[in-house]
Amino acid sequence: MIPFSILDLSLIGEGYSVSQALDQSRRLAIKAEQHGYNRLWLAEHHGMPGIASAATALVIAHVGAATKTIRVGSGGIMLPNHSPLVIAEQFGTLEALLPGRVDLGLGRAPGTDMRTANALRRNLDAGAENFPQDIVELKHLLGTPVPNQAILAVPGTEANVPIWLLGSSTYSAHVAAALGLPYAFASHFAPDMLLDAIAIYRDRFQPSADLDKPYVMAGVMGVAADTDEEANRLFTSSQQQFVNLRKNVRGLFPKPLDTMDGFWTPMEKMNVEHTLRYAAVGSPRTIERKLGEFLAETQADELIISMPIHDIDKRLRSVELFSQLSLMDSQLQRAA
Repeated sequence: MIPFSILDLSLIGEGYSVSQALDQSRRLAIKAEQHGYNRLWLAEHHGMPGIASAATALVIAHVGAATKTIRVGSGGIMLPNHSPLVIAEQFGTLEALLPGRVDLGLGRAPGTDMRTANALRRNLDAGAENFPQDIVELKHLLGTPVPNQAILAVPGTEANVPIWLLGSSTYSAHVAAALGLPYAFASHFAPDMLLDAIAIYRDRFQPSADLDKPYVMAGVMGVAADTDEEANRLFTSSQQQFVNLRKNVRGLFPKPLDTMDGFWTPMEKMNVEHTLRYAAVGSPRTIERKLGEFLAETQADELIISMPIHDIDKRLRSVELFSQLSLMDSQLQRAA
């Protein structure tokens, strides 16, 4: 069985407010729980008008309070932006509120532009360089304190929140392997080093108290609809967003277009299609084939699906359609 999970950014679509975007995340979490998804993660981004998950721990609490069984967490917290103590307190609090359901996925990038990153008030160069040490410190703060320990995370101590490492290059694969932690790769927007990173992680994995063998979760963009034509139209919102990001144009998450012709140049189209080449877009039959190929290539233990769809009802329909595939894991693997 290959579990399916969801990555959410609390998208603020054109015509929606921040409050509506956060309510849509709540509805997404409820729908995911109803349809058997394993976990729902939220990502830390800053200074982006189309994303409402900057205060990530607060949004995790929001969706966690609306659900009962699905795991919730970060995909991820950008650790160089924060002191380990602050994150230990936040996630210790989440674990107390949502016992046994919280994941702490950690990334190394700032999740924003450098000017905004500097406004977050940490030494970013030192933070990135100290990433492995900060992970160890964070694990220590979330674990059992030693006698006479000077600094305690309260809440946090004894929370033992599972830590994941996230990556879009090979760097975190080395760190996750050395520390014996589960590893999630952001292949939904950074496909180039996916296979190299997974190979490094699996080859160099050191068993730990947290994990006795490698565990890989791979990301895909996902837009499911009843027909290929409808899904491809819905996907134009993401395609527009990636063109805009390359131009440093920040705005709300765009409504879909009937065609991308005239919106992007041939070079922009080539770049976006390369970046999103692992996207699973289409009817259930089309997506089943695409995911079968992806699983054959990666041998991932779990899939995490980002569903950037402007219309919330169509996003919820996509969640439902993907869940029907997750009930056919053996068929997916045979197709691979």
